[in-house]
Amino acid sequence: MASSPKILLISLLFLIFFISETLGQSENATRTKCTSSYGNGCHNKTEAFKLKLIAIASILVTSMIGVTLPILSRAVPALQPDKDLFVIVKAFASGVILATGYMHVMPDSFDCLRSECLPKNPWRKFPFATFVAMLSAIVTLMVDSFALSYYKKRCCGGGTVESGKQVMDGHVESQSFGHCHGNGFDGLVDVEASQLLRHRVIAQVLELGIIVHSVVIGLSMGASENPCTIRPLIAALCFHQLFEGMGLGGCILQAAYGIKTTAIMVFFFSSTTPFGIALGIGLSNVYSDNSPKALIVVGILSASSAGLLNYMALVDLLASDFMGFKLQKSMKLQIWAYCAVLLGAGFMSLMAKWA
Repeated sequence: MASSPKILLISLLFLIFFISETLGQSENATRTKCTSSYGNGCHNKTEAFKLKLIAIASILVTSMIGVTLPILSRAVPALQPDKDLFVIVKAFASGVILATGYMHVMPDSFDCLRSECLPKNPWRKFPFATFVAMLSAIVTLMVDSFALSYYKKRCCGGGTVESGKQVMDGHVESQSFGHCHGNGFDGLVDVEASQLLRHRVIAQVLELGIIVHSVVIGLSMGASENPCTIRPLIAALCFHQLFEGMGLGGCILQAAYGIKTTAIMVFFFSSTTPFGIALGIGLSNVYSDNSPKALIVVGILSASSAGLLNYMALVDLLASDFMGFKLQKSMKLQIWAYCAVLLGAGFMSLMAKWA
């Protein structure tokens, strides 16, 4: 699992390079066809730049608060993973992530890939946004499945047993990853150890999806020169990052990573949106949000992120918890958890009015 920070770093660098190269090449040829929406009405480059700097600082702080709150809850007995309150808070955060995919990222993909600035054939004759989202969900399932199989085999291959960390009764304790005999995985891995592997895969895949749409969101804000658009976005994105961070932080807590890996994952989540804003500022002179290449790249990335987030929220977070033993044994806790999901999804859906 030590390779997970490297995977996140490589993925982020590739994404940044891909966006920079694609968006920075052919903008001038398309400006006569479609004018940027950022240039209409309220336009003040100096004021917009000041707001972007405020956005970088405020989003960075709120992101760090959101993602570290669940991790620091180890010191609060009522918020530890085996407590009912933790289940309710996680359900709320899962609802936020679900609404992020459906209400924020997916509509952006539709707007980009069905824009009037793209040729009617094929972009407006085929639902590319939902097609890419569907493929993304299938690929996420494959990654989820293959990664879990790989780590189980690596754990138990060659007749050795690796030691690791896991959450037991709210505390992090050392324990072997299971009962392994001979060469290969014999299906007798401890339930707790298997669940730990599952939590680690979920945390990595979820963070990767969040990173993708965070860079896209930041890029769009950074390239904007419209203070009337940026001002409400700052507050909306701060709330968005706060609650989305709580969802990711809960997954990182359950994954029981070491301090180094936890710090790296917190850093990536907290810095990607501000870094996207800085990237947008750097590309603002050559970036046109309505150029065909920009629309296609951002639309496909948004659709991919939406499919990943929707899958993770429904399958790995909500279904996993609601079909698990803790919620199945308590109808009262189920009802409270459903209320939390609806509250989180409703709150984040309301944020779609501004962001």
